Amino acid sequence: MFRLWCVLIGYTLGLVSTAYIVGKVHGIDIREHGSGNAGTTNTLRVLGRRAGAIVLAGDVCKCLMAVFVCWLIFHKMEGYDSYKYLIRIYASAGTILGHNYPFYLKFHGGKGMACFVGMAIAFLYFPIYPGQIILFFAIFLLTHYVSLGSIFFGLGFFAQVVIFGTFGFFGLQPAELIELYAVVGALALLLIFQHRSNIVKLINHTEKKTYLGKRREKPELRQEEEQKAAMEAAANNRQEKSDTETENIQEDKTLKLSEEEIEEIKKSTSKEEEKK
Repeated sequence: MFRLWCVLIGYTLGLVSTAYIVGKVHGIDIREHGSGNAGTTNTLRVLGRRAGAIVLAGDVCKCLMAVFVCWLIFHKMEGYDSYKYLIRIYASAGTILGHNYPFYLKFHGGKGMACFVGMAIAFLYFPIYPGQIILFFAIFLLTHYVSLGSIFFGLGFFAQVVIFGTFGFFGLQPAELIELYAVVGALALLLIFQHRSNIVKLINHTEKKTYLGKRREKPELRQEEEQKAAMEAAANNRQEKSDTETENIQEDKTLKLSEEEIEEIKKSTSKEEEKK
């Protein structure tokens, strides 16, 4: 029964879409810009580093909060030590589902990477942390693909859980251990599934790179505004050019009419002289 409650609690907290809220503070719907994803990376690209950091912190914290609430409810439960890792994983799973598929946003949320990071932290098995940190940043800093780092982060977490569990470091019975493997594996597959469009772009070499230092691109929202301003300026220039051309044509017509009138005057003058 605790499994269902953990998922429901996690899903409720996962519905707090940090990226959507931050986007609204900036006067936009983040899902209508960039990749359309309501997550950290898209917020970073569209609104800049500060907004991206806020979204990352918010999404990680809501997963930690879900695990903490479940701990408050179930830590006095009989046999808690046998289920503590499952409680953490199920609460995190609910948060990831709420983040990825919020019902009030028509199930159009994020990809769950930040929440996955929150789950890894909330798992509270410290030997896992160094491997996860090294794995993600090694791939990201070498390739500058957040999506690729995210995919390997999920696979790495699953692999470490299996390795440490197999050697008995979690102190779980075989049935609970297999259940733990199954849930973590399913969440890792969900993370990969959510990045399916990124995988296609990686294969086609069209995936965008992300830079955190000096080479970082301008936020896309600023780029969109600059492009819009450039288009408006170009349209104004074309209009001014068109107006100038129209004025020149009118002047040419005026000059031609004047020349015709002069010719008529000459003709009439010559006729009068002949009559005389």
